[in-house]
Amino acid sequence: MIDRGELLRKLALNVARYSLLGPIAGSFLGGVGAILMLHRVTAARDESLGVNRHLTVAPDFLDALLTEIGRREYRFVSMDEAVDRLQARTASERFVTITADDAYRDNVTEALPVLEKHNAPITIYVAPGLIEGKVLLWWDVLEQVVLQRDTVQLPTPAGPLRFDCATPAEKVRANREIHDYLTCELREEEQVAVIRDLAAAAGIDPIAANRATLMNWDEIRAAKAHPLVTIGAHTVHHYNLMRLSEDRARREISDAAGILEIELGARPGHMAYPYGYASAVGPREVELAREAGYRSAVTTRHGLLQAEHADHLHSLPRISVNGRYQRIAHVRTMLSGITTPIANRGRRVVTI
Repeated sequence: MIDRGELLRKLALNVARYSLLGPIAGSFLGGVGAILMLHRVTAARDESLGVNRHLTVAPDFLDALLTEIGRREYRFVSMDEAVDRLQARTASERFVTITADDAYRDNVTEALPVLEKHNAPITIYVAPGLIEGKVLLWWDVLEQVVLQRDTVQLPTPAGPLRFDCATPAEKVRANREIHDYLTCELREEEQVAVIRDLAAAAGIDPIAANRATLMNWDEIRAAKAHPLVTIGAHTVHHYNLMRLSEDRARREISDAAGILEIELGARPGHMAYPYGYASAVGPREVELAREAGYRSAVTTRHGLLQAEHADHLHSLPRISVNGRYQRIAHVRTMLSGITTPIANRGRRVVTI
């Protein structure tokens, strides 16, 4: 099945590159640095439906990317140093800081050796509810359910919905429509029960994905001890914060710091908003992150860091290192800054 949105994004990247606008734009739009966003980094063969392939890149690609970034004379820095540099408001060499959401085990087993080679720090954002299995990697479980079934029946208050999943195209369509229901129609707290029922009907252990791919607390403690690793917070349950009451959103943000302090012996200074797009993070969430005492908070808005972000440390944009765009030329074009205004209605300084 053709993803027309993906084709258009790749077309825009190629037009920017081949038109030579990227190098020219770098002088005006390149900013002071960038925050890269990872999820999974693994060489394991992908035998899934592919709807979540944007979350995974290969270690070899990461290695090539960091080599390219180093060749372009960016300085690799930790998130603490990135904030320090923004607050200092002094011109210096451009910098890159690397982040990874959800605390996947391969961040340590496969990504960290690459990071060590380049002396590149990483901040790994941890959601305690995912680590403890209180919430599920539901997007992975849903993909497994759809992959294994020819039909899927989804219970809703208006009655069950039936999805045909016999062909690859039908599977992709069913996954998308059920995904939209879970993220737009269903309350965040109700997702686990629905996914557990779908998994049970398909004979799938719903917690297996958490155990197989996420670090446990002992592994997170070991990662924290590494000189290149910073542990940040990803709220408690990885809920879409804008869909919660203000009090519940406040507890999701502040309690995550408290749990991590208990488990790891230090309070995290940095946070990533779950999902991080426009319908998940707004002014309320930014203010709650600031009130909770984090030094920084990152979204998934597409953009580079500009000097003006010193005044927006709790709504920082990132560049997604995306499994659908594993080409150095694509990331080089993004780092030029030319794609930032394209993706943000002309804005150079991207916040929320």
